Amino acid sequence: MTNRLFILGAVIVVALYILFSSLYVVDEREQAIVTRFGSITDVRTEPGIYFKIPTDFVDSVQIIEDRLLRYDIANMRVQVSGNAFYQVDAFLTYRISNARLFRERATGQLSVAEDRIGASLDAALRQVYGLREFSAALSDQRAQMMRETAELIRPDLAELGIDVIDVRILRTDLDEDVSATTFERMRAERLAEAALLRARGEEQAQSLRAIADRQSVEIVAAATRDAEIIRGTGDAERNRIFAAAYGQDPEFFEFYRSMESYRTALAKTGTTMVLSPDSAFFRYFGSNGELPAPSTTFATPIAPQTAPEAATPSTEPALDGLGIEETVAPPAITLEDGSELTPTIGTEAPAPVEAPATSQ
Repeated sequence: MTNRLFILGAVIVVALYILFSSLYVVDEREQAIVTRFGSITDVRTEPGIYFKIPTDFVDSVQIIEDRLLRYDIANMRVQVSGNAFYQVDAFLTYRISNARLFRERATGQLSVAEDRIGASLDAALRQVYGLREFSAALSDQRAQMMRETAELIRPDLAELGIDVIDVRILRTDLDEDVSATTFERMRAERLAEAALLRARGEEQAQSLRAIADRQSVEIVAAATRDAEIIRGTGDAERNRIFAAAYGQDPEFFEFYRSMESYRTALAKTGTTMVLSPDSAFFRYFGSNGELPAPSTTFATPIAPQTAPEAATPSTEPALDGLGIEETVAPPAITLEDGSELTPTIGTEAPAPVEAPATSQ
């Protein structure tokens, strides 16, 4: 009885072993290669459950990835035209499109295939960068460079049954030696540009300053000229009025001038004057305060004169047309009683003052 149970158990174990060794499963992320004594007999690319000859001594199954795979390359030192160097990071995405060819050329091992991928990607990147100038690698040509790299590497990897999906350049940095030189060159360019801007600004400042100084001199000269003209006109008018007044009553004028002389000469106490009594200075000194007889003849009344007109203000823009014009009017001033006092610009002529009429 015990021997029968042992034999039955052995038969069941062998049956289960034969059953499970003849089955293999392929999911949607994989593809399978079936080999018999080392020769490929079948390639399964569709997911499902498949059968083969039991045990692995006759038929064996190798599972290969059917997903998109990625290969990265980092800190790659490449040389561009002009003997400059860059540090480049890039990656490649690929897919095993021909499992049979992949098994024959790369023994179905990703490690073997990635060695070939790394060498091909390295050579392609060096070729693409070597055809360009120093600044082109950092310009908008990056997309074209990635396309060129993919086109260069695709035929080589197709021999392994690998389809190149895309090539991307992640980073392109200057090499440490080149970076220092480039930084100093850029710094010198920026300093030269700053010096040029400062020189242009100083030139414009000097030009504006010279124009302002010239205009200041012109304005002061014009104001001085107008002031002298007005002052001379006023002095002439004053002398004319004095002369007309003297002509109306010469006797009174002489008396008035004598009194002014007494006030000026005898203003201080203790003044000693040694003069002849017959001197003209004492003509009215002994008159006992009597005024001279009034004159009965009068000269022609003084006609009022209009004040001289001020210079017409210039309508030309200030600073020789540089756009700096003083167009802001002076603000009005509100007094305590609520009235507003609006100041003039300074170019209006004062209103003429009429002389009082002289009675005949």
